[in-house]
Amino acid sequence: MKETYLFEYVNENEFKKLERAIKKYNMLAYKKLYFDFYPALKEGNFLGEVVAKNPDNTLSYVLKLPTDVMFSKVHGDILLFYIVDEKNKTVLLDKFEPFEILSEGHATELVTYKGVMVSKKHSDKDMFKINLLNMINK
Repeated sequence: MKETYLFEYVNENEFKKLERAIKKYNMLAYKKLYFDFYPALKEGNFLGEVVAKNPDNTLSYVLKLPTDVMFSKVHGDILLFYIVDEKNKTVLLDKFEPFEILSEGHATELVTYKGVMVSKKHSDKDMFKINLLNMINK
């Protein structure tokens, strides 16, 4: 039987909050994360790019989750940061980006504008970006 990797968290509460925000506002990214990426990580198939080799012989990875093109252009790509310790067979789940919109989405109910969620703090800026991108695409 093949040994599997265990998941640990840098900050489990914060990570789970952001994970729930992804589930609520971006179901495609959430489904890929839960049904494709997490099982692959547990089996030892490390996805994404290696961004750093740490002094304690661990590797830091960043994995881009699939998302809507418009969301990606307005808020940025959804990225999962994780650290692999092959010696102890653990995957340390670190954080998600874009942190600001995901944490705001967890704290309050966000509205959408033309199918893209809009931050309450920067609603004018987000709507301007959405309108600009729609004008460019026409």
